[in-house]
Amino acid sequence: MKKTSLLKTGILSAFLSLFAIAAMAQEEKPSPARTAEGTINSTQVTIKYSSPAVKGRTIWGEVVPMGKVWRAGANEATIVEFGSDVSVQGQALPAGKYSLFIIPDAGESTFIFNKQTGQWGTQYDQSQDQLRVKVASQESSSFEERLVYEVKSSGIEVRWAEAKAMVRVE
Repeated sequence: MKKTSLLKTGILSAFLSLFAIAAMAQEEKPSPARTAEGTINSTQVTIKYSSPAVKGRTIWGEVVPMGKVWRAGANEATIVEFGSDVSVQGQALPAGKYSLFIIPDAGESTFIFNKQTGQWGTQYDQSQDQLRVKVASQESSSFEERLVYEVKSSGIEVRWAEAKAMVRVE
């Protein structure tokens, strides 16, 4: 009788553990992985990033310091891949994969395309920069709870909280 009871308890415990694990897996992660894809002038563009949420925090100037290199997402560095050579803000950028970093600032931000990929987001090495360009940053007309990248026909737009910036790609 004790063996049967212990067996039933063990099976029940295992079932409840699996149920709990499945329930946790269905919950959204704090900074879920996202992909933005599109075509700009026949060039395939793919952006892979982790999308953190505002969660009531002050993003610009607190979570993301102004005037300092930011990994442009959460977790691993954001990766941008261009299927062919492009022009970014009028400057040449060869086809390939790049880590994207941004130096946010009021009115003007710097987008950095870095040759080193696969690193944790905070392991930035300026000597690996392929290209740095200045872009206008501005207030957005809508609030974005989660960080969003969008590939548009004229370039790449990033939006988070009450701010956005667009880098021109041709």
